[in-house]
Amino acid sequence: MSKLAPSAIAAAPLREARYWVPQLEIRQAEDGTVYLRQTEPLDDYPVRFAERLVHWAETTPDQLYLADRGADGEWRKLTYGQALENARRLGTALLDHGLSAEHPLLILSGNDLEHAQLALACYYAGIPYAPLSPAYSLVSKDYGKLRDIMTLLEPGLVFAADGTQFGKAIDAVVPAGTPVVVSRNPARDNTVLFDEMVQTEATDAVDTAFAAIGPDTIAKFLFTSGSTGSPKAVINTNRMLASNQAMVLDCYRFMADEPPVILDWSPWNHTAGGNKVFNLVLNNGGTLYIDDGNPTPAGVAKTLRNLKDVAPTWYFNVPRGYEELVPAFDADPELRDHFFSRVKMLMYAGAGLAQHTYDALQRHAVEAVGSRVLVAAGLGATETAPFALMCTWDAGVASNVGIPGRGIELKLVPMDGKLEARLKGPSITPGYWKEPELTAGAFDDEGFYNLGDALKFVDPEDPAKGFTFDGRTAENFKLRTGTWVGVGALRAEMINRFDGLVRDAVLTGLNEDFIGALVLPNWAACRALIGASDAMSDAEVAANEKLRAVFKEKLVEFGKHSTGSSTRVRRMLILDVPPSIDLGEVTDKGSINQRAVLRHRPEKVAEIYAGSPAVIDDR
Repeated sequence: MSKLAPSAIAAAPLREARYWVPQLEIRQAEDGTVYLRQTEPLDDYPVRFAERLVHWAETTPDQLYLADRGADGEWRKLTYGQALENARRLGTALLDHGLSAEHPLLILSGNDLEHAQLALACYYAGIPYAPLSPAYSLVSKDYGKLRDIMTLLEPGLVFAADGTQFGKAIDAVVPAGTPVVVSRNPARDNTVLFDEMVQTEATDAVDTAFAAIGPDTIAKFLFTSGSTGSPKAVINTNRMLASNQAMVLDCYRFMADEPPVILDWSPWNHTAGGNKVFNLVLNNGGTLYIDDGNPTPAGVAKTLRNLKDVAPTWYFNVPRGYEELVPAFDADPELRDHFFSRVKMLMYAGAGLAQHTYDALQRHAVEAVGSRVLVAAGLGATETAPFALMCTWDAGVASNVGIPGRGIELKLVPMDGKLEARLKGPSITPGYWKEPELTAGAFDDEGFYNLGDALKFVDPEDPAKGFTFDGRTAENFKLRTGTWVGVGALRAEMINRFDGLVRDAVLTGLNEDFIGALVLPNWAACRALIGASDAMSDAEVAANEKLRAVFKEKLVEFGKHSTGSSTRVRRMLILDVPPSIDLGEVTDKGSINQRAVLRHRPEKVAEIYAGSPAVIDDR
């Protein structure tokens, strides 16, 4: 445990790195609407995003670009020169299959070298591809979302890493006439092996297709979680990807000084992993080590093994991932020192980072290298490619989402006592594939995309100090008294108050007299608290009297800090049945959808207000 006092950690210098020095322009309309942007124009960016692959293949052909763990546990590696050669070969094969926007490539499996090379081939050949959550094939029981996506996209080719592993999903939803590509274990007649496909001789046709790419050429379709119905296909154009990376580089200027080295697990079917991280490496000529781990007790062991090999210069994770790293650094100072040896920035997304996790990361950074490291968040969406707002200064707290990037204009519209955020710029999607009504509804009459998030000025007198996330506007609700409840901020505060015992919370109270919470526990921390073995079921842990007593104590203490009915959680119920991906309650990244949980668990909400024996009350 650290011998450093909190004051010594706070006094340590911040590790140096070059970031933007933004100049802001702000104006306010008569109705109170606020418009905010950086005054400096966005730097030029390529018409075709694949020009970055061509550039690095020509200037640094032998530079390591991509690596993943092979079946033997060793790193498989690909240089920029090899990546371009294979992109042209695979691009030729995709064109030979007649792929197009009307019949794109569909990718069922997760991150690996084969997936990456097919993505690059699509970038180069001007063919859209759609990476899907592997959970749609491997976790889903009815393949409902996968079937809807097949109907919407009508793919001309489907890729899965393992034909046996994905065989049931393929047989259930992929038409017999649609060819399938696999890396291994072909399981149906019209299956092509990736190793055979990559041997295709590149032709002039693929270079002609590359030359024909324009800024509006669709690069990919990314699907939202579909919590309110079938997933929506967000159109991602070349303009979106290229301009977004110009914004990123303007923000992270240190990447122009030194190509980034990144180890990352975040799934490429999400915009954070598939656009922000994957494209960041390509745009800046860096190296991406594909992490085969994830923020679960089993997956984090793989991440820790990989971090012993790779010292990143920039690191991205979801809050749960950082929560897993903190005790690992406590147990292994050598690993901690290696991790912090050259990292310039730790970024998180997907949920709010608990303040105790933020503080622990800073403690480890100071212990390792004598300086704090920037731990920061931003704000964006699948529809924004995703970089939109970013915090690049030492805010001292884990809630500042920063200011808009160059080329982005932020519009804040007063609504029910909050400021609803809307965005305009070259990195915003033109809409949803084959969904004209949804597309029209996503934009206001000035062409701003409605994020559905509320923001709050850190300092209304100084917009340069950024904004804090003030909740999803669609999640906020009124109590029976007419009092508005800001879900986002209250939920984050509740998680903080439970000191790592709670992963997330779904707030209840619409048209009720008080606020309640359906709590998703950190099962590992809860088991450790009561000394339970892994053999004890989640339901038994949730019913444990010692755990319930601690939860009640923390709920009571939380209530002492409330300022009224809108910030006091009176009752809570521990959920011992995990959220369902089929019902849209959770994404494979672990993000919880409040509305979907409430919609599918009305009996649990009813228990809170009936005061059932399972409920924990703060009185």
